[in-house]
Amino acid sequence: MMQNHQQQMQGFGGGIIGPQYCAPYNVDLAIVRKVLTLADSFSVTDINGQSPFTLKGSLLTLQDHRVLLDAAGTPVVTLRRKLMTAHDRWHVFRGDSSDMKDLIFSLKRSSLFQLKTELDVFLAHNTEEKVCDFKVKGSWFERSCVIYAGESLNIVAQMQKKDTAQSIMFGKDNFMVTVYPNVDYAFIVALIVILDKINKRQKK
Repeated sequence: MMQNHQQQMQGFGGGIIGPQYCAPYNVDLAIVRKVLTLADSFSVTDINGQSPFTLKGSLLTLQDHRVLLDAAGTPVVTLRRKLMTAHDRWHVFRGDSSDMKDLIFSLKRSSLFQLKTELDVFLAHNTEEKVCDFKVKGSWFERSCVIYAGESLNIVAQMQKKDTAQSIMFGKDNFMVTVYPNVDYAFIVALIVILDKINKRQKK
């Protein structure tokens, strides 16, 4: 299975967002989300305590527009929710663009009515969308999330909730994310941010 996974990921040319976000080993990231706040409050840190990404929202379109920035403050991707869509479709563009020519991937809920969250991810070249390129299963509420390559059982990343006394006291959710070798971890972080947005909308 690991060999199949590596072959699949090599087929994406060393990175969906960029080769600089791929490593030949597992990448562990800690994501902390404040839950007692209306605004976005995400922090992402690696095992060395460095923050590779921050999340910025738009004041004009607070609910449907986010920009993921790298450590230097440079836009990595822009996340936009498509308005008037039943399946919660999101588009992810390169940098701070929202032009379809800069589309990297899109995703949507696999079906309109779901007991458990399941998202289909389509890379930009997959215009027919007959088979998804990645699948996300789970949610924040289910305390875990697994991301698969296409319709296969090959796992590319996993997220698990880690409760601590401090996190409960200060109203924070702590998640540990393991990104498998040669998988674009910026891509995985973008998926997790969108998963959070979709779950927030379902909770309303």
